[in-house]
Amino acid sequence: MSPLTTTVRDTATGPVITVAGELDFATADELRDVVTGLALAPGQRLVLDLGRLDFCDSSGITAFIVARNHATAAHADIALVAVPGPVLRVLRVTGLDQVFSVAPRQDTHRAGGD
Repeated sequence: MSPLTTTVRDTATGPVITVAGELDFATADELRDVVTGLALAPGQRLVLDLGRLDFCDSSGITAFIVARNHATAAHADIALVAVPGPVLRVLRVTGLDQVFSVAPRQDTHRAGGD
């Protein structure tokens, strides 16, 4: 088991949250708290960098939806980048790949605005 860690950094286009470890029922609240604690400005892009995510269950997917709702309420955009294959498959099966801007692992820098 690898504990969840989140690191927030500011970029010219908005905050980037690097999510590492296991995102599950026991840790999803941590990501939700980090995301909802961010002050987003209209037009910014919130990026969730999932390149170091080892595991994600349905609670993690729900945390992504909370992040999207937070961004939408602030008139900001959201992108999921460096999405691991298993998570990308879940997003596709559920149709959430149509709700989120999703970039697979190789497009991290381009989608993150760096």
